[in-house]
Amino acid sequence: MKLLLTSAGLATKQISDFFISILPKKASDCSVLMIAYTQNENEQYYVDESKKELFDLGIKKVSSFNLKENEFKDQSQYDVIYVCGGNTFSILERMRSSKIDTFILDSVKNKNTIYIGVSAGSIMAGPSIEIASWGSEGDKNEVNLKDLTGFDLTNISIFPHFKPHLKQETEDFRNKVGYPVIELADNEAVFAQNLKYQLIK
Repeated sequence: MKLLLTSAGLATKQISDFFISILPKKASDCSVLMIAYTQNENEQYYVDESKKELFDLGIKKVSSFNLKENEFKDQSQYDVIYVCGGNTFSILERMRSSKIDTFILDSVKNKNTIYIGVSAGSIMAGPSIEIASWGSEGDKNEVNLKDLTGFDLTNISIFPHFKPHLKQETEDFRNKVGYPVIELADNEAVFAQNLKYQLIK
């Protein structure tokens, strides 16, 4: 499995160059499924910017699924699944109710699909999304999600949008749980493959 876990997407040349380097074929031949939960124009703006990043890298085949929709029925095979950010609890709740979570897991585990996470999308790739609500800048669990199990595609938990003044908060969380925690600033990413990790910045 190949996972590129980011705080702010393909935000730097280093991250975007690395992304291109792990694609299974030419960028123009790769297909991407972008998954987002957009409920207003402001949220849609960020999704459109993420799509533009992909287009600028030469990727032409970008499909999208808005988690507002009730059920995911597409069974196509994609080279990349790109999971956007937002409220981690709301996104995971909508993924489960639309059944796209099972599609993601099957694609990444069994079909060599590359998983790209942005913020919340990076958090939910790990064993638990508990870290999403941690600290002074955490998400609120507005949907009262009880099962905080992540996709467990990796044993690490990502703390996105990290800034130096949050160091004690991440240390407190790290001491509380039994799995590795990696802080990512917005210009950083982690590539995870077969329990090996590489920091990109």
